[in-house]
Amino acid sequence: MTDPHHLVLLLIGGGLVLLVSWLPLVLKSVPLSVPIVCVALGYAASFVPLLHVRLDAAATLDAAEKIGEAVMLLALMGAGLRIDRPFSWAAWGTPWRLLLVAMPITMVLVFASAHWGLGLGAAASLLLAAALAPTDPVLAGDVQTGPPGAGEDGETRFGLTAEAGFNDGLAFPFVVLAMALKTGTVGWVHWAGATFAAEIAIGVVIGLLLGRLMGWLMFRLPSLKLSDTGDGLVAIGATFVCYAATVLLHGNGFIAVFVTALTIRHASPHDEFHETMADSASQIERILVMLVLVLFGWALGQGILSELTWQAGALAVAILLVFRPISTGLAFLGSTAPKNSKRLIAIFGIRGIGTIYYLLFATHSGLFPEHERLWSVAAAAILVSIVVHGMLSTPLMDHADRLRRKHGHKSDHAEFETSAPARSG
Repeated sequence: MTDPHHLVLLLIGGGLVLLVSWLPLVLKSVPLSVPIVCVALGYAASFVPLLHVRLDAAATLDAAEKIGEAVMLLALMGAGLRIDRPFSWAAWGTPWRLLLVAMPITMVLVFASAHWGLGLGAAASLLLAAALAPTDPVLAGDVQTGPPGAGEDGETRFGLTAEAGFNDGLAFPFVVLAMALKTGTVGWVHWAGATFAAEIAIGVVIGLLLGRLMGWLMFRLPSLKLSDTGDGLVAIGATFVCYAATVLLHGNGFIAVFVTALTIRHASPHDEFHETMADSASQIERILVMLVLVLFGWALGQGILSELTWQAGALAVAILLVFRPISTGLAFLGSTAPKNSKRLIAIFGIRGIGTIYYLLFATHSGLFPEHERLWSVAAAAILVSIVVHGMLSTPLMDHADRLRRKHGHKSDHAEFETSAPARSG
């Protein structure tokens, strides 16, 4: 009898860890991405009789939720450590527009389409809107900023990185609201004050405080600086300490982790230890991401799209190809951001691991009888995003980088939210 434990070890060891280093080299010259290959491998594996093992559904969903949570946290820490641009309201104009205008518009469009177009209940429609609104901080790695200290690398990469860092935390309260609507326990004033505003405020404060503390321990502690160890796993510890402490204090842990990362990044901006930490977080994240994507491919082979109707499929495509461009176009009204950056940001509203985590968090409790329909729409949107964005990210971003270098954009952010004329790149 085949031991499922040994099959899992085989899958992780041979099929994932080795591919972390090898697969990117193979795919450099072809219009494919690592996520596309991982999903394809998982899909193919779902038809191999030897790999058909019986799993406990509740335990499997719980494990998948925890893995998705860990991946998101590591991605948020890595994203924050890679942002070189100092914080200011003007220099960060692009992410604020995406977070405060584009994201709410996207949620409204998804909610309306799901509720009146697909006939889903208000709570289920809100859950779908919250899960599919954020740009994924995990799968958007190819269009985000480079390593710490690499210098300013364009408004497109900066805007997508900063957006992805904050918007998961902003979406989570709406997931909680959807669950409360389903149980009939929602109090709008309490939700707006305690769940939304207070939790975000607590997350920001704890992120700032822990970021300053971690920055001091890493770069300023006399004789015993953590940066002297050269051990990038410090970033992993900081990630989980920050998240756990914030959640225990009833704050928004996702916001806190990203704010902590940003604060650490600017504690000693030129120290090479930032790159060491970002690399460590990225390596562990990539392994977990591949595992999640293989499992996602497996789920596709097992029929996660079985409830997909043409209307639901149209909604999944519209989220990426219609709603994202509309919402970002409205968000950028009056902005002096380069036209090419606006177009690219409108294209790369990537959906992925964050959506999977939020749906697992909300649906495995059994609150949503429509969970199969919710998963079919979300899975279709994720699949389209993985394929389309996976094929477009490298050529489009390479083209954007060439344009930026050609026009000599050493510091794109100087032109934003100012009277400077718009430029392309």
